[in-house]
Amino acid sequence: MKIAATYDNGNIFQHFGKTEFFKVYEVEDNKVISSEVISSNGTGHGALAGLLADQGISVLICGGIGGGAQSALAEAGIELCSGAQGDADTAVDAYLKGELVSTGVNCDHHHHEDGHSCGSHENGHSCGGHEDGHSCGGCGGGCGSQPSITGPNVGKTCRTHYRGTFNDGTQFDSSYDRGEPLEFICGAGQMIKGFDAAVANMEVGQVVDVHLMPEEAYGMPNPDAIFTLEIEQLPGAEDLTVGQQVYLSNQYGQPFPVKVNAKDEKTITFDANHEMAGKELNFRIELVEVK
Repeated sequence: MKIAATYDNGNIFQHFGKTEFFKVYEVEDNKVISSEVISSNGTGHGALAGLLADQGISVLICGGIGGGAQSALAEAGIELCSGAQGDADTAVDAYLKGELVSTGVNCDHHHHEDGHSCGSHENGHSCGGHEDGHSCGGCGGGCGSQPSITGPNVGKTCRTHYRGTFNDGTQFDSSYDRGEPLEFICGAGQMIKGFDAAVANMEVGQVVDVHLMPEEAYGMPNPDAIFTLEIEQLPGAEDLTVGQQVYLSNQYGQPFPVKVNAKDEKTITFDANHEMAGKELNFRIELVEVK
């Protein structure tokens, strides 16, 4: 089975008809065995269902979608799960676990343009597993479409080594330490915008140093993504500790990662912002291969 998700910078893109990329997941025995990002090639609302059908897609996970597009998907025999948000991989995992609930037709052509407010779903939160969760892909305060990136490497598979540091010189990530270059499709939204833009114009063997402001990386923190709940409303919350990262689920039953900011006898405060939100980042990037 193949599942497709509207895709932008690691997240579920929120307007089906304007999506530039889909992430396609190959599933066997209810587990993802492989994935790839494909381009919509500028295809509009009407033809996207045909594009997905040609790819053998059985299920589409997306954000907002109109009635016409939903009908076209139904005619193509594609199951629709709309209203999803946040990290695409997490949404697919939730679907496979039976935890992703579709909201049906929900697109008014302004849907989610300014991002999501986590603070409005208080009664819908329930505590997920207490394991460490990976971070939401970096939509920051708003999950709209990213500006198009141009350059000779856009659309090509690039392999890069990199070292990432904060302004004080502290290293937060390095492909050199792992001994394996990072592979991604340039311009497909798999990387943060500033990293993608730098690689788009590089030549194989070139090394560049880039300094990224938050807007080019994981965005600025969204104050609406910090919210406080009554502990008695959230089963399991009494066992959580400050600094712990867990999954909550919204009113649709969709999981999203949060960090425990504060806790007292009666309330607990969560932060759904990306851990890198608001930070300036520095990268030394080496382009190893383009194919």
